[in-house]
Amino acid sequence: MRNIESLGPLRARTVIVRCDLNVPLADGVITDDGRIRASLATIRELSGAGARIVLISHLGRPQGAPEERYSLRPVAARMAELLGSRVEFVDETVGAAASAAVGGLAGGDVLLLENLRFNPGETSKDESERRAFAQQLAEFGDAFVSDGFGVVHRRQASVYELAQLLPSAAGRLVAAELEVLRRLTEHPERPYTVALGGSKVSDKLGVIAHLLERVDTLLIGGGMLFTFLAAQGHGVASSLLEEDQLDTVRGYLDEAERRGVRILLPSDVVVAEAFAPDAAHEVVAVDAIESSRFGSSAIGLDIGPDSAAAFAEEISRSATVFWNGPMGVFEMEAFANGTRVVARALTETGGFTVVGGGDSAAAVRALGFADEQFGHISTGGGASLEFLEGKQLPGLEVLA
Repeated sequence: MRNIESLGPLRARTVIVRCDLNVPLADGVITDDGRIRASLATIRELSGAGARIVLISHLGRPQGAPEERYSLRPVAARMAELLGSRVEFVDETVGAAASAAVGGLAGGDVLLLENLRFNPGETSKDESERRAFAQQLAEFGDAFVSDGFGVVHRRQASVYELAQLLPSAAGRLVAAELEVLRRLTEHPERPYTVALGGSKVSDKLGVIAHLLERVDTLLIGGGMLFTFLAAQGHGVASSLLEEDQLDTVRGYLDEAERRGVRILLPSDVVVAEAFAPDAAHEVVAVDAIESSRFGSSAIGLDIGPDSAAAFAEEISRSATVFWNGPMGVFEMEAFANGTRVVARALTETGGFTVVGGGDSAAAVRALGFADEQFGHISTGGGASLEFLEGKQLPGLEVLA
């Protein structure tokens, strides 16, 4: 994969950098700046080399037109604080104002264009429309650096077509993410444990199938655990259940047994009478969900304390741990314990630990853990999972 060095001297050249600055916002305030901080290494390196830097990114899911709540303006302000230097911002993706702003850059300057997804060409299913938008973006630069790992699994204008139109290379973040993922898939130190959570087992089908050939232990939590419990014959009351995946899950359980892979499911869960932070709740064994005091209305919202302790013990014995997906509804304190215990276990083990981006990264920060306490926190949940599934990622293929 081409790296920044392959682009040659960058002084006085304009480099377009595709970042992933898709940070969570609440009333215009950034609640987790992890992706901004992850992008700084490449930006500082290019700025130090005297390049004129044009940053491009998306935020949220606007439908091809400007929406103020998805503006990248707050991101520019926070990035300037973190860099300790000015970050220019222009409120359009392409056009006269953007062109003028790019033309006004000096060596080392940084400019952030407005949300790429305000332009329908960014995510169009029509290749010609994507290429037309990419061509407009390409006119702003002399080279392209792909450093938004969270989007390399997308065939989008700023990820795929733009890389074909300019001399292109992977940024430091993408290179680091790829090195970690190769370590997880090619030569992981053993014992190798993967902890999977999140709401739906259907979101993890591919990665489970691929990992069964590679891991020693799978820990299953989050909403997806109830489909596994149902596949074993347990009643799950009103908990999240994907009935159409029961046969698939039974197949995974059989395959794991055949391969000698342990699938560790919770022995107890926290059930509540409603999906609410102040809902009445209790801890019950997994075979007693429907006989809890909430009966058929019981909703499982976290793994129980015994299960959390068992998961932590398994993690402590592991040389490599990959975790993707919270163990419960961590946003509600009553149902955050499982996620907190698993996160803490990752910080205390002597093994190599990887937090797989997305909700997992948000969870560890929301629960008070620092990035430095983990071996690696990925910036790309979906991209990481697709890589672990063995899929080819367009945004990486185009840089080969």
